[in-house]
Amino acid sequence: MLRFVRSALYVPGSNARALEKARGLDADMLIIDLEDSVAGEAKAGARAAAIAFVAAGAGGKLLAIRVNGIDSPDHQADMAALAGCAANLLILPKVEDISDVNGFNRPVLAMIETPKGLYAAREIAAQSAVAGLIAGTNDIAAETGICPGPHREGLELSLQMIVLAASASGKPRFDGVCNRLDDMDGFDFECRQGATFGFTGKTVIHPNQIAIANAAFGPGEAEIAEALELVAASQGGAQRFKGRMIESMHVEEAKLTIERSRHTMGDG
Repeated sequence: MLRFVRSALYVPGSNARALEKARGLDADMLIIDLEDSVAGEAKAGARAAAIAFVAAGAGGKLLAIRVNGIDSPDHQADMAALAGCAANLLILPKVEDISDVNGFNRPVLAMIETPKGLYAAREIAAQSAVAGLIAGTNDIAAETGICPGPHREGLELSLQMIVLAASASGKPRFDGVCNRLDDMDGFDFECRQGATFGFTGKTVIHPNQIAIANAAFGPGEAEIAEALELVAASQGGAQRFKGRMIESMHVEEAKLTIERSRHTMGDG
């Protein structure tokens, strides 16, 4: 289920080796990319590869395809080619208005990447076709002139706007990618920051980032143990638990933690 996805790995549709390798990785969702990572002359081949990959399956992983944006000359060709494709989701870049997502006949993850998109994010997330939101952090910074800073302090407002918009409709929200492939400490910080902000998962661009994202966005052993203990101790209504006051809201949160843990027990 999408709400339990901790890591979503972008894989270029034009890279056959990367696609094959992705089947055996621990990412919860694979995003086969037809957009930014695919050169213009390779678009047609990438579409065919994406369709074949989805048809073959990937061991139960959620499979999404990022199409080219609605203003791209490649968008209509993408949609026509994918009409019969059984991908779980489509990912639409640079969504700025509800009209961008209306008319889709399968779930869409809307990428929020522009100032217009940020201000319309609440209405976009509320659309029935929209399964969740993805933060397009690189494009937000480029479109606004924001300098993200070493700890993304420049992007905090934008990130929180996306979280609030998706949360208002009870939908998953995914943090943007980190381009610093050799800075694993920085990536770990970014993941934990995103989880603290309220994102439910992280989009990643390299296999080395998957385990860190899974750890940050999945419940740890101590968190699971405490959740089990809290649910077992619950008597209904407000009560004292390990030095703090809990009520029904905390019990529901603990039950969700337990449910999330059941979806991640197979990790290696």
